[in-house]
Amino acid sequence: MNSEPKLSVLSPEVPEREVFTDAKAAVERLQQLYKIAVNFLSRNFESALTSGAPTSSFRAYYPEIRFITTSHTKSDSRLSFGHVAEPGTYATTVTRPDLFANYLEQQICLLMENHGVPVQIGPSQTAMPVHFAVANDPDVTVPQDGAMAFSLRDVFDVPDLEITHDNIVNGTSFTYPDGAAPLAPFTAQRVDYSLARLAHYTATAPEHFQNHVLFTNYQFYVEEFEAYARQVLADPKSGYTSFVSTGNVEITDADTVIETPSKLPQMPTYHLKRADGGGITLVNIGVGPSNAKTATDHIAVLRPHAWLMVGHCAGLRNSQQLGDFVLAHAYLREDHVLDDDLPVWVPIPALAEIQIALESAVAEVTKLEGYELKRIMRTGTVATIDNRNWELRDHSGPVKRLSQSRAIGLDMESATIAANGFRFRVPYGTLLCVSDKPLHGELKLPGMASDFYKTQVSRHLMIGVRAMEQLREMPLERIHSRKLRSFEETAFL
Repeated sequence: MNSEPKLSVLSPEVPEREVFTDAKAAVERLQQLYKIAVNFLSRNFESALTSGAPTSSFRAYYPEIRFITTSHTKSDSRLSFGHVAEPGTYATTVTRPDLFANYLEQQICLLMENHGVPVQIGPSQTAMPVHFAVANDPDVTVPQDGAMAFSLRDVFDVPDLEITHDNIVNGTSFTYPDGAAPLAPFTAQRVDYSLARLAHYTATAPEHFQNHVLFTNYQFYVEEFEAYARQVLADPKSGYTSFVSTGNVEITDADTVIETPSKLPQMPTYHLKRADGGGITLVNIGVGPSNAKTATDHIAVLRPHAWLMVGHCAGLRNSQQLGDFVLAHAYLREDHVLDDDLPVWVPIPALAEIQIALESAVAEVTKLEGYELKRIMRTGTVATIDNRNWELRDHSGPVKRLSQSRAIGLDMESATIAANGFRFRVPYGTLLCVSDKPLHGELKLPGMASDFYKTQVSRHLMIGVRAMEQLREMPLERIHSRKLRSFEETAFL
């Protein structure tokens, strides 16, 4: 039986693995290796599209950071990142070192400082899919399978779901093919997958995302966010440099008109930028835990310093009024979208730094302090469910569970965002605003909602912004709590 001859494999020439004691130089080498791989795949892919079936296949590899230590010397126990727990070989594949340059330089520097050992930079054993190599070139697209004169899989590597997973962050035992333990929470292909999804769902490039992310479930907050952005852009001392709207429309002054796209993406996203990435991103995730999980699954690869939910909820106590605030100290998880990744028996702790920042921001914006703050804000358990119309079913069971859990608010996103923050080691928090009280006859009706939005949305959004601005001033080692780190943890944040 005859079989078709296998195509020979061509790969680009790249520098050999090299030892680095300077973090900046190490990142520059990562960028060089990545650029060589991307250019090689992109050039040969474009050639294959125009020249017909290639006579060779093409393969390039992601660059890799490798770290080897033989010492049991303990690092500063106060640190939650920047060190490995025990002697061994550690590695991580890297993508988009241009996008992650500051992050990579910081993490490599900490690792070398804490252990006194250099890092090795070279090509990995993980092939780079051609889809991700050409993703940053708007003029190149990968046709669907069957639309070309050759089988794409025969000539180029394609995304492989077998190695695109969350095994590292889920703690389900992951090592690289040569036995090296993970150095970072995500592999290169997992990061590339999310960068592509982010651009699709938010209609803004990953480069625009800032280190502090607000999630909301209403468009009204977007309007207030843009108004605030224009206010601070008019102030040269604010530190904010530009505002990016959905569709990558970027303005640098307060007066430029932004045309709303005719078709909004699934999760419209907006960025109030600072030169150091310390600005604020607002994502309108819409309603539901599925959207909340999708957004946080992909934003997590950008390694933000904090994310907060600022949305609406049902107030569950008769003493609450429409417009009151709910600061979540705990979560009742009945959203179910994370059950396979993070069992419901896993507690989601409140993070002191986040809670203090949120309460301080409420006091600052409302001008109420101490005991007086209790007039408009309650702290306690927030319940998150996956059925928006739970009131239409026999609600005796749900109401009993809500009472037993001491829940004070109910929504469809907060626990999901907090649980995924816990899972991905991203500091998280929740401040909700009571928009209805279904257990006490105050349903969300058009007239009530209109008055509510006029009076409370602006204050609520500003509280979220001020909380983020306070968190921005905290040292990283303080905000990234050790509570989020597991027994076997990656050195990189």
